[in-house]
Amino acid sequence: MRFSNKNRSESINRMKQDTFDVIVIGGGITGAGIALDATVRGLKVALIEMQDFAAGTSSRSTKLVHGGLRYLKQFEFKMVAEVGKERAIVYENGPHVTAPEWMLLPIHKDGTFGKFSTGIGLRIYDFLAGVKRGERRKMLSTQETLKKEPLVKKAGLKGGGYYVEYRTDDARLTIEVIKSAVEKGALPMNYTKCEKLIYRNGQVRGVGVTDQLSGESYEVFGEKIINAAGPWVDSIREKDQSKVGKTLKLSKGVHIVIDQSRFPLKQSVYFDSPDKRMIFAIPRDGKTYVGTTDTFYNEDLTVPAMTKEDRDYLLKSIAYMFPNVKITEKDIESSWAGVRPLIHEEGKDPSEISRKDEIWESQSGLITIAGGKLTGYRKMAETVVNLVTEKLAKENGKAYPRCSTKQIPISGGNVGGSANFTEFTNNLIQMGVDSGLNPDEARQLLSIYGSNAPALFAIANNSRGRAASSSLPLGLFSKLQYALDYEMAATPVDFFFRRTGALLFNIHLVQKHKQSVIEYMADYFTWNKDTKLQRTEQLEREIRRSTSV
Repeated sequence: MRFSNKNRSESINRMKQDTFDVIVIGGGITGAGIALDATVRGLKVALIEMQDFAAGTSSRSTKLVHGGLRYLKQFEFKMVAEVGKERAIVYENGPHVTAPEWMLLPIHKDGTFGKFSTGIGLRIYDFLAGVKRGERRKMLSTQETLKKEPLVKKAGLKGGGYYVEYRTDDARLTIEVIKSAVEKGALPMNYTKCEKLIYRNGQVRGVGVTDQLSGESYEVFGEKIINAAGPWVDSIREKDQSKVGKTLKLSKGVHIVIDQSRFPLKQSVYFDSPDKRMIFAIPRDGKTYVGTTDTFYNEDLTVPAMTKEDRDYLLKSIAYMFPNVKITEKDIESSWAGVRPLIHEEGKDPSEISRKDEIWESQSGLITIAGGKLTGYRKMAETVVNLVTEKLAKENGKAYPRCSTKQIPISGGNVGGSANFTEFTNNLIQMGVDSGLNPDEARQLLSIYGSNAPALFAIANNSRGRAASSSLPLGLFSKLQYALDYEMAATPVDFFFRRTGALLFNIHLVQKHKQSVIEYMADYFTWNKDTKLQRTEQLEREIRRSTSV
């Protein structure tokens, strides 16, 4: 079944009628990974998400699939080794949403990292993470460091470390993993909120849900229920009356986006803030984004936003490390805030709490996975699905295969491996040009959608008149139609935030084309006047949240 809004009613009917082996609560990267792994192993899987897919933490990270260099300082050697290896797998299986990114670590007198300790730390990092030869760390002199990034503070500079992380589009990574699960047979549904858990003989066997788009309530039944709701896992445990022992401690992280004309960063930099926390500054698509903050958070999880204190903290950090870049609050084009679900550790600051994941099982059989990092999503899923298949095997006597997602490209990743991605792109640019796009538009679609790009080229080729009548550029129209027909985008925010990232990195495009997108979506879904107004106001609120404090 295609992952499409056109199939939504049919999918809901299947949700109501079928009994699943596994129901996953949560459509972030963890839930997506679980759905894919379980489906590949032959399990019948349903996934529900109360917002849009990736609308929580999984679209609001630093957008790095990284090995966690700073966890060496906390002696988290196992975590560094595991996620370091996992990031290479994520890249290999989805080079259209992940790419190597060389990171500069400036070393200053009295800074967090000394030159000797950095050299040793990066060497250990390379070893633990299994870093390939061409991406192993380099130690730089003062002059070499400034050549890499002239904007770095010169006072007290002793040199730098140079190592590779992996840049990603976290929301698109999540959606591509979910699409892969759909291709294998999973049934995911966004805007479907878990209102209650359903029990038989004291064991959890289903969920009562409400469709947030239509208001319809119904029940979904399954043998095993997995709580992968990220910051909301404790609220699901409360429904199960099993919120005992360890609980979540939530931390908010904020990023700001500045145009390269004001902050012309050449090179990604991982640097000390004035309070010795580590901050990233990363160039992307003509912008520089900087983050993240790390503060405890106890407010509404669905609408985290940047505060004046968050903004000022990041501006001071920029001024501290890049003193010649005179950035003010007026230079911030957009921002985003996300909530990290950390496992509570008494007496520790947010930055000190471990990012390790843990699995808890309640007396009712509810399986909860909490904590963890974007990078480790596939391994986390493997651990959870191992547990589920062991339990199902004991109950029904059926044998299930081991995890094989290490070798499975995600949707859009069928490009012949990361080494062939550039050649794959070059070979298909002409197909995009023949569909009416210019070469830059064709290349961009290939770089974002990978092996799914021909579907967008087909849309472009067949929709030149519709694109013109909608007042949308052909490339943007193709993205919109694809998001509606293939990615279950249901609102303008879904499209501008999680399907394209424009709300974060091209706010001017959003402002220019928002009304045309709203009009087209209203026609596509046959929204009534009230629904259209509601969707319009939702987008305006998100724009205000992104562009102001």
